[in-house]
Order: sequence, then C-alpha cells, then structure tokens
Amino acid sequence: MIRGNFFRSGLRLTQRLALLSVALAATAVADGSLSVIPTPAFGNEMEGSLVRAIVGLRESGLKHAMGEIDKALERNPNFRLGHMVKGDMLMARAGRPVAFASSAASPGSVAPLQDEARVRLKRYVDGPPVDFLPAPLLQLAPRQSHVLLIDTSRSRLFVYANDLGRPRYVTDFYISLGKNGVEKQREGDQKTPLGVYTIISSKEKLPDFYGPGAFPVDYPNDWDKLHGRKGHGIWLHGTPSETYSRPPWATDGCIVLTNEDFAKLKRYVDVSRTPVVIGQGVEWRDRERWEADRASFMAAFGRWRGDWESLDTNRYLSHYSNDFRSETRDFGTWKAKKRKVASGKTWIKVATNDVSLFAYPGAKETMMVTFEQDYRSNNLSNRTVKRQYWVREGQGWKIVHEAVIS
Repeated sequence: MIRGNFFRSGLRLTQRLALLSVALAATAVADGSLSVIPTPAFGNEMEGSLVRAIVGLRESGLKHAMGEIDKALERNPNFRLGHMVKGDMLMARAGRPVAFASSAASPGSVAPLQDEARVRLKRYVDGPPVDFLPAPLLQLAPRQSHVLLIDTSRSRLFVYANDLGRPRYVTDFYISLGKNGVEKQREGDQKTPLGVYTIISSKEKLPDFYGPGAFPVDYPNDWDKLHGRKGHGIWLHGTPSETYSRPPWATDGCIVLTNEDFAKLKRYVDVSRTPVVIGQGVEWRDRERWEADRASFMAAFGRWRGDWESLDTNRYLSHYSNDFRSETRDFGTWKAKKRKVASGKTWIKVATNDVSLFAYPGAKETMMVTFEQDYRSNNLSNRTVKRQYWVREGQGWKIVHEAVIS
C-alpha cells in the first residue's frame, strides 16, 4: 500500500510539474512541429539542470529530477527557484504533491519565481528556430565582431557573431529587466528602453549590488532624445554575491544577468563597438525572407547615394520625408540649405563603407543605418560617420532623421 501511495503521489507531481511544459509546448512537441533547442545549447549548466528536471519528469521520474535539482543547488546554493522546485519534490515524496510552491506561500513571493521558471523553460520548448535569422539584425559593420540582441518578451539575451556582415548565433542567457516593463520614457520609471544602443564603457570594482561588473549603454541615444525620452544609467550588470538570479521583472531598468553568465558575456563585448539591440517580441525569419528584407532597404539606400551624386537636387530631396528633422532644422529649412549648397557643385562622389543596419525596435517600420561616408566634390572633401533613420511611407523608404556622429 505504501508503495502504491508513493507511486500515485509521484505520478501526480509528475503531472503537475509537467503542466508548465505542456501548456507552453501544447501538441507541437508531440508531433515534432516545434523546433526545440538541443541540450548542448544550454547557456549554463544551472539552467540545464532545471530544465532537464522539469521536462524529464515524465520520462525519468522523480528520483532523476531530484538529482538534477541537487546538482544545481550544489553548484549554487543561492538559486531560489531551484530551492522552490526541490521543496515541491520533497512534498511530493512525502505524499503531499504540490506544483511550484505551496498554496500556503505568499503569492507575492512565489509569483516572481514561477515567472522565472516559465521563461527559462519556454526558451527550450518554444525557442526561435536555430536556422532562422533575427529580423532586427540586417547588417553588421566589419568592426562589430558581435551584437547583443535582447528579446524582452522572452527575458533573453542572444549573442550573435558577425559572419561577413550577417548575424550567426553563438549563445544566449536568461536576464532580468525593469520592474515596470519596457519603453522607458523618463527618469525613475523603472522601465527598460527599447532601441539600438552601444556599450560605451566597462565598470569594475562596483558595490556588491552590481556583481562583478557592468557595461553602461548610451541611453538616451539620438532617437530617444528626438522623441523626448529622458533618464540615464541603463547598464548590463551582474547580481549581488548572495543572489544567483533575479526574477524576470525586477530591476530599475537595467539588464541583469547571473554573475556566471556576465563573466561569459564579457568575452563578446568590445567597448564602444558592440551594439545592444533591445526589442519586444523579436521575430526570427527564414533566410530567404531575411535576405529580401535586407536587399529591399539597401536598394533604397543605394538610390539615395546615387541621386545625391547625380546633382539632381529634386531627386536627392525626394528621399527625405516631410517629417524630417535634423538636430537643429525642420525639413523646410534643411531643404533650403541643401539647395543652396548644391548650387555651387559641379560634381559629387559619395562612397559608403562600414555599413550597419538594424530594423529599429519599438518603432513601426523604421530602419537605423550607420556608415562611414567618404564625400568628395569640386570644392569640399571630407570623411564622416553618419547615422540615418528611415521610415516606410507608402511603398518606399524615406529619411526622417540624419546626423553626423563623428
């Protein structure tokens, strides 16, 4: 009888703990239509043990799951989520099965850990297809060896390498984000910004709260300032020494990794060069569509350059939106200046190099292109780094902001 009761309680636990993975994967896992990231792709072994314990309950049973959780806790005793799952398993073994924390526990203390379990597991049962490319990353400049892509809806930071300008997946990490969500607008709103940023420095010897170090990004960037967004101090950083990980929505706006993951991330960061792209609900596309998206915009970009060289000022200005704003001028005053400058030209040659292109997160059908511009004409030659923001208007692309950044 005891053996029978134990079997039934273990079965009930298996069913309850497996409920999370079933809800996430539905029937797609069973019929093989969902692309599941293989085990070797785990960002770290702590997460690997957690996922193997939960997902493997149906196949391997309670004893195996307990072993996986024990390995995780032996590696890091401060893993609160691991302790919660182990507690549930111990309750089940004692004949009192529960699912992810006792009902007697405070909902406020349990819910963040349940959220962490959900997003960590979701990465492996509903992850982006490994052979697809992220829609926001359309071109990396040669000097950008890696790019960090953050999908806030997945609480995940993906690392991509520069493979002849195309992004190539390297690894990914669980992260925590702002308490109040995303789309930062002002100082102190405890939100994480959406956009394209650059890591501008590396900080060490910080208070323990930040873990082993931090990488500040350049929020607010020129696009944020153009839209009146304020605030500062958005960093990627670690956790206090007595904390393994924080819940998905737990920071004042920063992007926070475990200290173990932060140490791994450092090898992919090149200060002043590494882009950080922060988006919500990032799309991954098959290579054919991704290449078509890239080619469509690059054709418009090439026409802009060609029409500038043609000395046909009307054609050149047709690439600019009526909503265009520079740092100091609206479209009307900027257009008048360009016509005046063009009247003194007998020839113009424009070369663009080191081009990077990102579909801008949080802005509908907007592209951010940064490039080195080598400009030569009959009375002026210079080399600058320029950044433009283009938006889709009708069937084409138009420039809404342009600035020399160096």
